[in-house]
Amino acid sequence: MRNDVTQILNRIEEGDPLATNQLLPLVYDELRKLASSRMEQESAGQTIQPTALVHEAFLRLIGNEADIRWDNRGHFFAAAAEAMRRILIDNARRRNSLKRGGQLSRRKFQEEDAVQVPDDYESLLALDEALTKLANVEPELAQMVELRYFTGLTVEETAKILGVSERTTKRNWAYARAWLRREMSGEK
Repeated sequence: MRNDVTQILNRIEEGDPLATNQLLPLVYDELRKLASSRMEQESAGQTIQPTALVHEAFLRLIGNEADIRWDNRGHFFAAAAEAMRRILIDNARRRNSLKRGGQLSRRKFQEEDAVQVPDDYESLLALDEALTKLANVEPELAQMVELRYFTGLTVEETAKILGVSERTTKRNWAYARAWLRREMSGEK
């Protein structure tokens, strides 16, 4: 399947109009799994469903076929992680606006993962701002955080997509979490 996805991505890049229709069935289950994992980490008031998140991310990725340049399957899923992040951040911004009741507080959602999910949209926006700063300094770490945090990939899956060892991924994950915590808390 990995080669099939890469071949279809290459055909999309070459302008094959049928390739897009062939891509979704191959990647849908994995994208849905990633979106479901990510949505389980969201606060109780989240209104977007995993299926909608997958469809919106896919449309953003494939919608403007002229601009697509996929290196491989890993590149596609990294882009999907970023698209999901942007969709969730846009949704958080909309919901955080006063017009949409942004002044109301949300119940805290507990998780067992190594990163605590922000329990409100303000925290999610702060995470996005910190992640953007991290991307300016350490783009590889920011990409890894997107893969782990916004799509729920395991250390092993993230390591494979990034082409690094699991040990490197674990070390970078610990560093990135600490960096983001420090940045979000305002400590310097």
